[in-house]
Amino acid sequence: MDSDEVETGSEPKLPELKLDAKQAQGFISYFRRLPENEQAVRFFDRKDYYTAHGDNATFIAKTYYKTLTVLRQLGSGADSLPGVTINRSMFETIVRDLLLERTDCTVELYEGTGSKWQLVKNGTPGKLGSFEEVLFASNEMQDTPVVMAVNVTIRENERCVGLAFVDMTKRQLGMTEFLDDDLYTSLESAMVALSCRECIVPQLTAAKSPDDRKLRDVMARCNVLVTEKKKSDFRSRDIEQDLGRLVKGPPEQHKELVAASDAAAAALAALLTYTELLSDDTNYGKYIIQPYSLDLYMRLDAAALRALNVTESKTDANKNFSLFGLMNRTCTQGMGKRLLNRWLKQPLVDVAEITRRLDTVQAFVEGLELRQDLRSHLRRMPDIERLVNKLEKRKAGLQDVVRLYQASLRLPLIRTCLSKYDGEFSEYLQEKYGSHLEEWTQPDHLGKFDGLVEAAVDLEQLQNGEYIIAADYDNSLQELKTERDSVEKQILKVHQQAADDLGLPAEKSLKLDKSTQYGHVFRITKKEEPKVRKKLNSQYITLETRKDGIKFTNAKLRRLSEQYTKLTEEYSSTQRELVAKVVDVAATFVEVFTGVAVLLAEMDVLLSFADLS
Repeated sequence: MDSDEVETGSEPKLPELKLDAKQAQGFISYFRRLPENEQAVRFFDRKDYYTAHGDNATFIAKTYYKTLTVLRQLGSGADSLPGVTINRSMFETIVRDLLLERTDCTVELYEGTGSKWQLVKNGTPGKLGSFEEVLFASNEMQDTPVVMAVNVTIRENERCVGLAFVDMTKRQLGMTEFLDDDLYTSLESAMVALSCRECIVPQLTAAKSPDDRKLRDVMARCNVLVTEKKKSDFRSRDIEQDLGRLVKGPPEQHKELVAASDAAAAALAALLTYTELLSDDTNYGKYIIQPYSLDLYMRLDAAALRALNVTESKTDANKNFSLFGLMNRTCTQGMGKRLLNRWLKQPLVDVAEITRRLDTVQAFVEGLELRQDLRSHLRRMPDIERLVNKLEKRKAGLQDVVRLYQASLRLPLIRTCLSKYDGEFSEYLQEKYGSHLEEWTQPDHLGKFDGLVEAAVDLEQLQNGEYIIAADYDNSLQELKTERDSVEKQILKVHQQAADDLGLPAEKSLKLDKSTQYGHVFRITKKEEPKVRKKLNSQYITLETRKDGIKFTNAKLRRLSEQYTKLTEEYSSTQRELVAKVVDVAATFVEVFTGVAVLLAEMDVLLSFADLS
């Protein structure tokens, strides 16, 4: 790993790693047994912070902390192990850099204690998967990672390149086969056009040949991580059966595609094994597969991309330094940016398609009110593409469902903006956008989704930042809420009785607190304790004496608090079950929302062009 360093400002105060000698020795023996992997940067989750060790610790200290003084030795003598502690925000910064900026590292995250640890997450520049929540919790996803597999065969002194790729965000597979020159010019332009981040190639069994070196040179120029996999993975024996499970639509369409491209089918087989798409049944029937044509777009190589400053770079002096920075006036959360990024690497050569885009831009340029109104609605749109992805994988929560609901409510407003426009291209815009929006917003389409959310979610609680199922959505939930509310009233009554008994005003002097350790308790300040000491010692149970006061209870409050805790746990458990059911039903609308995301992303980019014009 080279130290392509990342500026991170002043050195943060580091958490302290506290392990006794036995724990340290147990961890060191586990760490030494891990298989060697030069590409992997391994993190160990210590609950409140993370650690990295060995060469990884030195790499992190040099690259991100800019000093070796942050290193600490674990253990003693010859067996000691260098380590570095990393707080949560620094961990997110490092992982973002490793997976989104660099392409020479993979990331592994372990959980456990002592000598018992388990790999719980791993990510690569092409397979962000389990790290998406860390990477995009507070940052927009500006590009969709594409993983590619390449299978080169030499036939009659000609290089035949079999290429397959997958975009897991868009659930798209593609494949093609072509003859290439000895510099792999066509492969390079395909890698650039597809924004490839990682490439799977067959493992070398002997020393690198000149041809292998040229292939790896292309990948280095395109800033692509090379992952070697055994040659047996590049076998297309079961590929038709695998695609039958993954791909939507009749099997004939992909059978024909596979039969026409042996080398590409072998590459696709290796790709499916590596990405483990078949191990997750939420992927079944959700992917589309298309033949990829090198002639669809103008061919750009990595050198042209850099020379023309097409994409953003961390070293750019300002946002106008790159073509992307200059042209990016998109306003959706991530969707428009990702599409603009892709379009800039895939310049059109089809005159009819170019004309269609220009007509839309012209309509948006001339229709000032239309442009302003549409952009004001798009600014409030969430990243529908990512929400749909979470929904499909059943990783979505109620907040994600509500965000899709809020997007759905805005679609009729966008349709109204389009219908009010009566310029030269009104019919064209109606056909391109309006007709689809009209279909999707019908009562039997997203109308049903809106109805589900309005019935199931307590929308009044959204202003308090709470995303919960409405109590009246389910009888058992309503019963639990009624019972819990009754217990809460009794607790307030007991509070007032205790206040009268002790001669202290309720809330002003005798507080009613709720803690995770004791549940509902009474609390008074130390200053007030002498006034009630006699009764406190004879009729109440003191739980805790601290600077901020004395916590105590009595038999009645303790019994009611236990009841309240039990009912709250049952209520939360029922809530979780109902949320899972709501997410399952919401997932049946994935296809409609996927169409919505595609349409809004395109509208966003073309409005951005019009705004720039």
